[in-house]
Amino acid sequence: MKLLRIKVCLTSKTSILIIGSLLLSTIVIASVWPEKIIVIEEKQEEAWIPTAEDIAYQDSMYQIIKNTQSDITDIKQDIVHILERLDYEDGSWDSIRYVKGGAIDKRRNKQ
Repeated sequence: MKLLRIKVCLTSKTSILIIGSLLLSTIVIASVWPEKIIVIEEKQEEAWIPTAEDIAYQDSMYQIIKNTQSDITDIKQDIVHILERLDYEDGSWDSIRYVKGGAIDKRRNKQ
């Protein structure tokens, strides 16, 4: 390899000695170099203790959720009730949901 028009042999004793000394000096300098000490303060967080207002708010939210779930159940029952009534006066029925021998038919025509 030519470096600056000088022949350099990387396997010669001189080249290995120079590379080794550079590596060793770099390790020594890196080990004694003063580092910037960073202090990280860890804060201990206290557990949240709910106040009376917090508990009242949570209770009201819980009641709203329970009422909403009850309303949804009622709406689902009403939808099923509406779909059960899709019979026509001429004896025909709606082919979307009503199936003869199906769950709705068995509930409607208890025989």
